[in-house]
Amino acid sequence: MGIFNIMKKIACLLLEVTFVMAIIGCFSVKEKEPTPKKVNKNLPAIRVEGKCFMNAYGDTVVFRGVCCSDPVKLIRDGKWDEHYFEEASNFGANVVRFAVHPENINSMGWDSTFAAIDKGVEWAKKHKMYVVMDWHSIGNLKDEKFFKPMYKTTKAETFKFWKKVAIRYRSEPAVALYELFNEPTTKADVDLGTCHWYSWKSLMEELIDTIRTYNPEAICMCAGFNWAYDLTQIAKAPIERKNVAYVCHPYPMKREKPWEEKWEKDFGYVADTYPLFCSEIGYCLKDEKGAHIPVISNDEYGVAITRYLEKKGASFTAWCFDPDWAPVLITDWNYTPSTQGVFFRDYLKRVNNR
Repeated sequence: MGIFNIMKKIACLLLEVTFVMAIIGCFSVKEKEPTPKKVNKNLPAIRVEGKCFMNAYGDTVVFRGVCCSDPVKLIRDGKWDEHYFEEASNFGANVVRFAVHPENINSMGWDSTFAAIDKGVEWAKKHKMYVVMDWHSIGNLKDEKFFKPMYKTTKAETFKFWKKVAIRYRSEPAVALYELFNEPTTKADVDLGTCHWYSWKSLMEELIDTIRTYNPEAICMCAGFNWAYDLTQIAKAPIERKNVAYVCHPYPMKREKPWEEKWEKDFGYVADTYPLFCSEIGYCLKDEKGAHIPVISNDEYGVAITRYLEKKGASFTAWCFDPDWAPVLITDWNYTPSTQGVFFRDYLKRVNNR
């Protein structure tokens, strides 16, 4: 009888367990939903890798976009707003160049200008465009002689500008490139003094060292002489700093046709070793608004320069996304494209898939 009772109790216990499990099985246990990933609004950081620009994901990046005339000029025109950047994005740009003129930043005030630039950076980011910061002077910084009053600056002011940029944007990957001095030249119809490449090279290296004190990862872009066209000196005496790219402004009348062999000799060969960024290209017909040497040409130049830069893996920004500063990409503030505007808009939308 004792063994029978024990077996009976075990059987009852098993029935109870089975009943409980059946009840549990009747209820569906809702699986925990995964936490949504936060969207990173920042553009990935850019670095120099050999002759290429590369992003944080390891992708090679070719910048192709447009030049803004000047933040202060656009503020005065009532056009420094998100719509302006939306139109640049609609034009196909993946980068915009901020041409900061010394005269303008001083007339508006540094704090007000940089506050406006901050907004421009945010608008560019929103529309997935990087920013080139450009100290837009023309002339001989070594001797502090400049082409026109709007470009007048000093070595001290230039260092001050870049220190401020380096500190302000060191944690902002969208401000990807620092174009240290727009167009170095001693060739003009005014006295611009003298400057040899080794003196210019030394000055640029000193400026880079100052920037890197505050932003060690900054990509600094250096132009050659002859209004930022001539990079022949780089073959023998490149800038002796890391994370450097070179700038060229190969407007159509800098050389006579056929262009390609001359471009290769004058600047294109640099792209075989270093990143090359042609931060001003463009053209206008001889009867179009603002036509002047060296920008007069036609679509033949547009085809030639874009094919050449594409072959070299070089970046560019076309001048200028403003109806007032030639060669213009737009003819009015309805953003009607000019002759070159039609060409570059169609090209940018195709190659940038925008």
